Amino acid sequence: MKNNRMTRRKFIQLTSMSAAGFVIGCKENPATGEKQFMIVSEDKEIQIDKQQSPHQFSSDYGILQDKALNTYISKVGRMLVPKTHRPDMPYSFQGVNATYINAYAFPGGSIAVTRGILLRLDNEAELAALLGHELGHVNARHTAQQMSKRQLTSLAVWGITEYVSRKHSKYTQMAEKLGMLGAGALLASYSRDNEREADALGNEYLVQTGYSTAGFVGLMEMLNSLSKRKSGITDLLFATHPMSDERYKAAVESADTKYQSSQNRPLKKERYMDNMSGLRAIKGAIMKMQKGEIAMARQKYDAAETYFQNALKQSPEDYAALLMMSKCLIAQGKHARAGQYVSQAKQISPREAQAYHLSGFTEIKTKNFESAYKDFRICEKLLPGNPNSAFFKGLALEGMQRKRDAATEYNRYLQATKKGDQAKHAYRRLVDWGYVNPGK
Repeated sequence: MKNNRMTRRKFIQLTSMSAAGFVIGCKENPATGEKQFMIVSEDKEIQIDKQQSPHQFSSDYGILQDKALNTYISKVGRMLVPKTHRPDMPYSFQGVNATYINAYAFPGGSIAVTRGILLRLDNEAELAALLGHELGHVNARHTAQQMSKRQLTSLAVWGITEYVSRKHSKYTQMAEKLGMLGAGALLASYSRDNEREADALGNEYLVQTGYSTAGFVGLMEMLNSLSKRKSGITDLLFATHPMSDERYKAAVESADTKYQSSQNRPLKKERYMDNMSGLRAIKGAIMKMQKGEIAMARQKYDAAETYFQNALKQSPEDYAALLMMSKCLIAQGKHARAGQYVSQAKQISPREAQAYHLSGFTEIKTKNFESAYKDFRICEKLLPGNPNSAFFKGLALEGMQRKRDAATEYNRYLQATKKGDQAKHAYRRLVDWGYVNPGK
């Protein structure tokens, strides 16, 4: 039996390397000035952002269909940027069509807010506070700090592992069945210390930009109230952004002391409501979608279908509602009907990848393999990086009896992952067709 005991020399060597790593990776936090362990470079933060954020935006049903509202959100965010500690980062601000309540930031500065949370805000100062909080996470490099710690642990114990975990698995069951990214799968989960730091920075950016600190108090009051009520539409928000009475009280204290002089500044409620008029007009439909998604999570598909039908009666060209309905029908095995809703979604938002993915899935289920292959080709072009596109292209090609081309796609899929039922299917086909010798 091989002796796995660590020698004294090896132990000293490893601990010396670890110590060197701490010295090399100890950098000044650009927002706080404190020393921070960091082995992820700024370029790496931006690279990770570019790779991951498009997939999260797609899983959240894409950028807002209301282009004017999206432009407004971006303008509010842009006003905050010069007051941040990292003003040269490639920031972007947008709303996404998802109806659950959340806002999030990727490490390179891509920031998004959902329709669900936009409807909970009362004025522009609260929107600026929300965006300021997310800017706080980027400027304090919270995601990069987590990645640095996890990578160090991985190097020391298990070998380098993927940073993204399935910690939000309860939101991903349906997505995994469809070969898609689940809600929140790529989002960082912040600590309470991270949240306090982002609050302080967001409040600072808000006031320095010319808003009233009352905007931050209003945001914290709203979040604190939501945290006390159990609701499926806020699960992901509080899983990634832990809320507490302490955060609300800290905002009130800052308003009464440090930022007291800003309290009488305008909140710009009228301007916010004017820009939100289109979204508020379909608030009823969005609330029905929220209820439908909660019913879906509980596998109450008949109830979910009714909610989505009613949402579509009020907002018949809502991209998210159409895809939610199609997922509900797929879950019930009603693939032909699901395809009808997906077809509408493709026409409404032809540059959004999720509709093509769902369309390809329904086409495979109804044995329209050629159409499925075309859909997955378009999906992969619009949103590269999802290995499941290769698997489903292989499945469609297999259905068309194009075994050689299917084998190429299956092999490409297996280069990315070797676990799960899809990997087993791909490997079995390569063996059956003589491309792989299982004995070697």
